[in-house]
Amino acid sequence: MTAATSLTAPAPPTLARLSISLPAALMQRLDAMLAERQLASRSQLLAELISHALAEHEALTHPDALFAGTITLVYRADRGRVRQQLAQIEAAFLKEVISAQHVFLEDDQSLEVLLLQGPALRLRALADALRQVRGVQQLDLVTTTALLPPLHQQGHFPRDYMP
Repeated sequence: MTAATSLTAPAPPTLARLSISLPAALMQRLDAMLAERQLASRSQLLAELISHALAEHEALTHPDALFAGTITLVYRADRGRVRQQLAQIEAAFLKEVISAQHVFLEDDQSLEVLLLQGPALRLRALADALRQVRGVQQLDLVTTTALLPPLHQQGHFPRDYMP
């Protein structure tokens, strides 16, 4: 291949077409979801659903791969030492839990959202440990293959850093 031909080689396509057949009832439900979410197209909705499914699949098939994600849980605070147990579990996963947001709900319930990053296996272990606490009513782990940038590197400071 010469330099001239490598310059004129077509770029790989950024979009690929997919044609699928669905049962009519499923297509109606998909279109209803599209309208309710006010998305621009079926393609946008399907790309989102496929991305979510692929991230979930990657987390299951590559347990050592790094993922970012969230755990959202709802629990009843009037059940023994729920908050203390949850805090102890989160502390045991200190490297994976980036931040936590907690709000009180009605009827002595609480909603907590954890921002996470780490190996899929550790994120699932954290979710499983939290799920076992008596009083936890709902828990959902969502992962993505996109990662947070490094938050801090030991000994590396910006030039304009002033202690």
